[in-house]
Amino acid sequence: MLIPDQLPASGRILISQPSLHDRFFSRSVVMLAGHGPEGSFGFIVNKPANVKLSKVTDEFGTFDMDLYLGGPVHVDNLFYVHSKGDLVKDSLKIIDGVYWGGDMDDIRELIAAGRITEKDIRFYAGYSGWEPKQLDREMHENSWIVLEGKNRYVFGPRPAGLWKNIVLTLGKDYAPWVNFPVDPNMN
Repeated sequence: MLIPDQLPASGRILISQPSLHDRFFSRSVVMLAGHGPEGSFGFIVNKPANVKLSKVTDEFGTFDMDLYLGGPVHVDNLFYVHSKGDLVKDSLKIIDGVYWGGDMDDIRELIAAGRITEKDIRFYAGYSGWEPKQLDREMHENSWIVLEGKNRYVFGPRPAGLWKNIVLTLGKDYAPWVNFPVDPNMN
């Protein structure tokens, strides 16, 4: 069983409480890429945008995959998280096997050479960001629980079911969350 008693930090994940009804963050799993006195940022890892990468850019030739909704900040920009930090200059390590950003030319070359596949990279429209102390306030309001991040949360199959799958690993005290209505007003 996972123990949800951690504080936010880079490399940890945020699991939204079922009562969080924000359009972006309802039933979200967010991988924090940074957390500190200047604020926090990360990517929602469980929300495919129902759009293919080729619909927003032609930078990657025939390489096409699902685009993900990373969060409500700068949704017109493309961000990426990958597992090839040893091959992509200027990548920033989030956790073992998960890196943020890096040299876009390296990304394009590795994709063209077949050394980066859909299993190695996720592209996000936008990111999730919090001003200084904002995430701390949301933690105090019980909007999130925090767990250690794992690369399978970012690159695993069936990301749309990730929130439910993680909640079910938390034990019987959290199991009712999965049956909590997404919109209680519609109940």
